[in-house]
Amino acid sequence: MYRPNFCAECGERVVRARWRIWTSRRFCAACAARFGRRRFAATLALSAALAGSGFLLGRAGRPAPPPLVVERGALNLAPVPAAAEARGGPKPEPRYGPDGTGGERPTEPGEVISICGARTKKGTPCQRRVRGVGRCWQHRGKPAILPPSKLVVPG
Repeated sequence: MYRPNFCAECGERVVRARWRIWTSRRFCAACAARFGRRRFAATLALSAALAGSGFLLGRAGRPAPPPLVVERGALNLAPVPAAAEARGGPKPEPRYGPDGTGGERPTEPGEVISICGARTKKGTPCQRRVRGVGRCWQHRGKPAILPPSKLVVPG
């Protein structure tokens, strides 16, 4: 740690019995008192008090979050309207994804699942699972680097 030998203001030799974090490093005792080193601690305390009170007022002014309600039971994403069911109308198409989108459909028991197997930038075969025999969305049109017998996922 830097300890100056002379005061930066008046040039008097700085002699301290013990150096502490809060002692002035650049000024002698007379100049340090004149420049108000004690005001630094008061300013720091005042700014900490203002920041703390602002934090507490902000927390107090914020509305409370709604209570958490956990319901158990079957998750019904696509309720069938009672009127359509009563008159025997067409049933709505099932919704597959968790958000109700039809992007993912369930795997049928007889459907073949395989891995993509195309060469990646790393040089290894792609491990993404695809329906049927083919490539994933990223490697469409690229050849597989594994033999076809190793691409099919068993089960």
